[in-house]
Formats: sequence, structure tokens, C-alpha cells
Amino acid sequence: MLPDFDAVIFDLDGLLLDTESTYVQAWRQAAQAMGLDETLLQTEELSGLHHQALLTLLKSKFGSDFQEALFNQLSSHYWYAQLQQTGIAKKTGVDALLSLLIQRHIPFCLATNSPTKNAQECLTFAGLDKTFSLIIGRERVALGKPAPDIFLLAAQRLQQPITRCLVLEDSAVGIAAAQAAGAIAVLIPSTAAVAKMQFESAVWLFADLAEVARQIVLK
Repeated sequence: MLPDFDAVIFDLDGLLLDTESTYVQAWRQAAQAMGLDETLLQTEELSGLHHQALLTLLKSKFGSDFQEALFNQLSSHYWYAQLQQTGIAKKTGVDALLSLLIQRHIPFCLATNSPTKNAQECLTFAGLDKTFSLIIGRERVALGKPAPDIFLLAAQRLQQPITRCLVLEDSAVGIAAAQAAGAIAVLIPSTAAVAKMQFESAVWLFADLAEVARQIVLK
């Protein structure tokens, strides 16, 4: 059973929305267009990274002469082209959990390593653009996840102690940030590799957000 909590902080990519697969596809298309080996870009390794961390990883894979500006331009082009056709799918249980939180007047927000503008675009493509009144993006804090800054600011803006906040995450990077902040860390892994990881302290593990909703109903 989940411990008592007073607020919920959602991650975005891989947790609420199936965005990570769209990012990886666009990154691979950009790499291929640049004559690079796109097979080096594996979802598990890229999961949860903020943009600068991604670029650092790409430089380590493709060399110091990696063209950041061209990669950003191409990946953005491929990403938007993809979403214009398919939109972004919501993860299992998103609607049920959000409806339950609204019904019970439990405050919630979004805290993501993505820039706020990008997060808002993703929510729009998924039909959730009117759902989150508070979004804490990467640019709002000095350090992104795995540092705790994003979650500490989210709790402050929610006017709740971080120790009473349920943080829902899908990646090892996000869980590390939640634990460093002192939040109640809940893992809904987006990849099998994350599901098998060992964490330093207790993590509540669920298959999807529908299971989290059922747990709240039982409380």
C-alpha cells in the first residue's frame, strides 16, 4: 500500500506520455541524415535525460566534432513531422488517475527535464493541454534531474512538504532525483532495463498509472 501523501508530482516523458519513442525515432533519423550510426542510440540509455545531458552523450558516441546545431535542427524537423501524423499516445491509466486526483481535490503538477515550452507542446499533441495548471520545466531550475531541484521547486509551488509528495517516475534518473529530494518515489518503468534496476532506498513499483489509481481508491 502507498503511504499517505498530500500531492502528486508527475514526470512527463515515458510516464504520462509515450514521448520517448518519438524522440528516439527523431534522433535516429537525424543521426542517419548526418551519416552517423543511428543504432548507437538506445532507448534505455537515453531515458530521462535533459537536453544538455543528451548532447554530452551524443558527443561521447560520435566524437567532439559532432554538429549540435544541425542535429537539433534535423531532429526537431523529424519530430514535428511525426507528430503531425500520429500525435502522442497517453500511457495506460493516465485519464483514470488524473480524474481521481481532481475528484478528490488532491493537488498535482508536472515536473520534467524537458523545457516548459516543449512539455506544453507534447501535452497539446496528447489532448492534455488544459490539464496541468503548473508545469516545472528544466529551465526553471539550476540543475535538472538527477538533481532534486525540479521536485523541490514543484513541492514549493504546490505549497506542500516534499516528504508528503508522491513523485511518479519512469526512469532511473527521475527516481534518483525524487529520492534526493526526499519525496515518496514511485516507479512505473518505461523499459524492462529500468524495472530490473536496484535502487538505494525503497521505491514503490507499479506496472502502470492505472495500478496507482487503484491503490489510491483502496486507501
